[in-house]
Amino acid sequence: MNRSVGGAAAAERSAAQARLPLFLLSFRNRDELAALAESAGRSVIAARRADSAERRFIASGASVALVDARGAVDEGFALCRALAGGTSSTGAALLVIVDEPGQLDAMLDAGATHYLVGKVDGDTLRTALDFADRFVERLAGGGRAASARASLRLSESEAWIWKPGDRFLTLSSALANRIGAGSETVPMAMLFRIMDRSSRRMARQAIDRLLATRQSTAFAHDSRLHGDRLAHHISFDEARGAVVAWVEVTKPDVEPMRDEVDPLTGLPAVERVRDWVEERLADEDATGPRCALLMLGIMRFGLVNAAFGRPTGDAVLQGVARRIERVIDRIGISNAMIARTAGSEFTIALGPPVSADSAELIANRLVESVAWPFVSGDSLIPLSCRVGIASTDGEGRRDVGTLFQRASAALAAAKHGDTGMVRALDADAEAETHRRNQLEIDLRRALDQNQIDILFQPQVDIGSGLIVGAEALARWKHPLLGELGAVPLFATAARSDFVVQLSTYVQQRALSVAAAWPAHMRDLRVSVNVTAADIARTNFVEDFLARVDEAGFPRDRLTVEVTESGLISDLGGAAELLARLRRAGLRVAIDDFGTGYSSLAYLKALPLDYLKIDKTLAADITGSTRDRIVVRGVIDMARSLGLQVITEGVETTAQLALLAREGCNLYQGYLCSPPVDSRSLEALIVERRDPVTAA
Repeated sequence: MNRSVGGAAAAERSAAQARLPLFLLSFRNRDELAALAESAGRSVIAARRADSAERRFIASGASVALVDARGAVDEGFALCRALAGGTSSTGAALLVIVDEPGQLDAMLDAGATHYLVGKVDGDTLRTALDFADRFVERLAGGGRAASARASLRLSESEAWIWKPGDRFLTLSSALANRIGAGSETVPMAMLFRIMDRSSRRMARQAIDRLLATRQSTAFAHDSRLHGDRLAHHISFDEARGAVVAWVEVTKPDVEPMRDEVDPLTGLPAVERVRDWVEERLADEDATGPRCALLMLGIMRFGLVNAAFGRPTGDAVLQGVARRIERVIDRIGISNAMIARTAGSEFTIALGPPVSADSAELIANRLVESVAWPFVSGDSLIPLSCRVGIASTDGEGRRDVGTLFQRASAALAAAKHGDTGMVRALDADAEAETHRRNQLEIDLRRALDQNQIDILFQPQVDIGSGLIVGAEALARWKHPLLGELGAVPLFATAARSDFVVQLSTYVQQRALSVAAAWPAHMRDLRVSVNVTAADIARTNFVEDFLARVDEAGFPRDRLTVEVTESGLISDLGGAAELLARLRRAGLRVAIDDFGTGYSSLAYLKALPLDYLKIDKTLAADITGSTRDRIVVRGVIDMARSLGLQVITEGVETTAQLALLAREGCNLYQGYLCSPPVDSRSLEALIVERRDPVTAA
């Protein structure tokens, strides 16, 4: 059984790797070595030129690079060093052939993962390539993972397949996009349409030569669509009975000016883009906008790595890079530069002629292209992205740093806003973004200096009129903006991924203050809010309980309030988390009920003690029959599940009377008191318990 499974995995691995090309570069023996590789069942992209080798290797989609350094040891050493970053970051193998063993140490130090020495025959090369395949498989995490990753890289490479005698050929989706084909199955004539007459003749001769000799060959031509140089490396796949071509695309006009490339995607390094933008900003002859900068960020890309593994995530990023290039190519933009800025973010710089409308058009095309799912094995990997745009006007600021900051701010606004996937910053938006950025800076400083106060809003038992609990709320007295409540505080923290730090601070301060209350307040329940970012943390329950115990606050007097939106994404995980909190002695309330995905089934799935009706749901119950019916239904539903009901935002005695009639247990709101400090809360408690004495 194990042997059968292992054989299946090996066959799956071999099939997947065989569909990918072998990237071969030999200074002296290219044709001979390519023939040996083909006899080993490989499709080969063979070259003698070493320039831009890393970028060409990554763009090829190959999983193995073969460097033949025989008779050219210095050139081979330099080539290994150039390819090492690309092979390492893509999980590929680097096989080197040298004349003598004494040359191996330098090659291995340069990044080679496998080697052969001296004269090579077909069997020796086949064995070495098989070992290289196994190495790639281990890096990718096993047979199926390696196959899925190979298939993903294959789908994003530019290739075509043609069976002799057929009028049609099959294009990879990447090549179909490049030549503007509406389908991946197209007439053979469509491929020839992008060539000039002499190139067509060369292509036919190369294909005839391949069919007659079964020896791999190549032909190249300039594309009539975008001016690219396309080199078709063709070989005959005996198993399929078809010609297989791998297309290498070069852009002579935009070759990197220096050896600065991103090792994962083969795109120019971000420093190159900054230099490129700076040159255009300094152009004194430009009459219109000198440059537009697009920053593209993949949303929640960490989940792709978590679900499919880092190697597949890297392959997806390579696919995104190729799609960005194709969008720019298809629109016909020649004055452009693309880079991977960091992680899962990309920068696209557009030179003149460029306008705000054209930049936005390109941004929307990019969003559409990235949204098309990637295929990994039997799985579809859906992605979404956001794009921020910043551009200069005719006079334009000439500070490249400012332009990058504006584009970064626009991307942040697109990620956290609700106005679409593309955001361009005009002067007013830039000023607003600057204000928000300053507010984020001020908030971090306020936390560091303990300037966030904790107030408590009383929770009143409707039957007795006594204060039985209080919800802890954050307040910040900003020196310019005045008092800011929890909503703007947490919205500001969310924009800078600072929610957990703010939430932890508020929880710690609230517990510490409440633990120091005098004896006659010791029976008061305290409610603290927990955010979606809190409960997403792996060790949240343990950390939170340690925080409670460290403050010295009794667990049995503490209620944790969680909003619906913080629970709906993972109902099963949320139920287990809340159950652990209740087993530890705490009570649990669902906050803001009526603003999210409220349902009876939802409430039944969660271990709760309280349901808090949001103030927007109860605001009009005295004037609207429909609102009264809705609130009555919510209260009945909660009571049928054994939950106590707290209504927020109660401001009038008429509201309170209706809530009492419908069976609500507790309320909080300005009818009793706004949020107050501990001293004022103590006075309110005394007044409610003994109004005569308080008077």
